[in-house]
Amino acid sequence: MKTTDILKAWGRILSGAAPSVSIEITRECPLRCPGCYAYDDGHLGGEVTLRQLVDFKGEALVSGVLDVVDKLKPLHLSIVGGDPLVRYRELEVLLPQLLQRGIHVQVVTSAFRQIPPEWATWDKMTTVVSIDGLQPEHDIRRKPATYDRILKNIQGALITVHCTITGQTMRRGPGYLREFLEFWSAQPSVRKVWFSVFTPQRGDDMEEILTREERSRLVDQLLELRLQFPKLDMPAGMIKELNHPPASPEECIFAQTTETISADLTTRVTPCQFGGDPDCSQCGCIASLGLAAVGHHKLGGFLETGAIFRASAKLGKTLFPRPAARPPVREEVEERFPILR
Repeated sequence: MKTTDILKAWGRILSGAAPSVSIEITRECPLRCPGCYAYDDGHLGGEVTLRQLVDFKGEALVSGVLDVVDKLKPLHLSIVGGDPLVRYRELEVLLPQLLQRGIHVQVVTSAFRQIPPEWATWDKMTTVVSIDGLQPEHDIRRKPATYDRILKNIQGALITVHCTITGQTMRRGPGYLREFLEFWSAQPSVRKVWFSVFTPQRGDDMEEILTREERSRLVDQLLELRLQFPKLDMPAGMIKELNHPPASPEECIFAQTTETISADLTTRVTPCQFGGDPDCSQCGCIASLGLAAVGHHKLGGFLETGAIFRASAKLGKTLFPRPAARPPVREEVEERFPILR
């Protein structure tokens, strides 16, 4: 992260705004992945689920997203879902307008549909494809976005592979991640590879959850693999943060500097993109890892950047408080977006 980026983000935080925004642009997804946080009953607080929200299509979606962006003025925007490629026609119109605003845009998809090759030519544009393990395991968890379909749909594109490591992954042997990296590093359409660790909700008891021993072993593996696979874009400091997850959302720089908006373009997902009641003690989110590593950088050799960011966020939210998140009723949505009437 450049110094200029940090200073811009700091300015946004001091004004009570989030420098990063994530928008769930659709409630729809053709996949039914085990453990998906977006479709957890508690993702939006328990009163309503993602699939129950009013979402948008066509011009209503394009104008609605631009309205949100123009009000929040983020430096970085993640477009998630559901799966954003469900709304591929809208993305064709929306993405150029977002990039013209100077925003760094990231689209996170399963690549169940072809990724437009022109995305690879756009500055400040990142396409992230979620791939959960080697083909036998991935195809079971993430069909219809199978390996064969992904390989076909990324031709001509430039993507970042994102793999969420689960307890099942770690129990398949020490060579599993190496084989994964060998395969995807060899693909010409792959620019980078990222790993996250499955993050549960508090009280969950699932096979996907890593034990402390597995988590520690994973850190050792990744520190070794990053030296052998240049496309594994995870600095040592980021990887080591897996051993030191934040104690709470208040201690997580990512949670404090990112605002997540759900598919009705009004409901805020709290306390972070996972929603519900995430178990921060077992967090493995790559965004959290990356910002935690930045936060531990010491300015002048003694003052951590993270302490400045957290204090600034607290000050900004005190001076410029936001109303509590609440799902809107249909009448409120229509009032905001008259095109739906």
